[in-house]
Amino acid sequence: MLRGGLPGARWIDRENYHLTLRFIGDIDDATAREVAYALEGVARAPFTLRLDGVDAFGGRKPRAVFAAVAPNPALVELQAEHERLMQRVGLPAEGRKFAPHVSLARLRDSSPRQVADYLATRAGFRSMPFPVERFVLYSSRASVGGGPYVVEAEYPLEVLPERARLGAR
Repeated sequence: MLRGGLPGARWIDRENYHLTLRFIGDIDDATAREVAYALEGVARAPFTLRLDGVDAFGGRKPRAVFAAVAPNPALVELQAEHERLMQRVGLPAEGRKFAPHVSLARLRDSSPRQVADYLATRAGFRSMPFPVERFVLYSSRASVGGGPYVVEAEYPLEVLPERARLGAR
């Protein structure tokens, strides 16, 4: 339903759809290990999300089309914890406000009118709620199709017993 119908769009492969909690950028191996270790301390319960609406980034020169994520306090708290942990590891603070979304396509030579038409025909998009039971640490290399992404580590969302949580910090 969301793919196709937009000239100049390079659609991201479905298997590469994701929601970025914190972009880390280029880091050395030692910092990557610190990041992976820090994320092991996250203790959050699973929650549900829903995609709600389609929009574009880039203003008058649209550069990407995305599905927006419906507001969710559990997601905001998870993202804030990631941000705190990354700063503790020594990464600079994220300069942009968290805008949860799933990128659908990168745009190349799509006119603002074509993008507006695409968005208008999908204005009522809303997904069914879906479970969020884990988060993943990815590494990536720039390429066509939105990846390739390599899973470096997976972290289940599960509330740990208080005793275990205190011992992990």
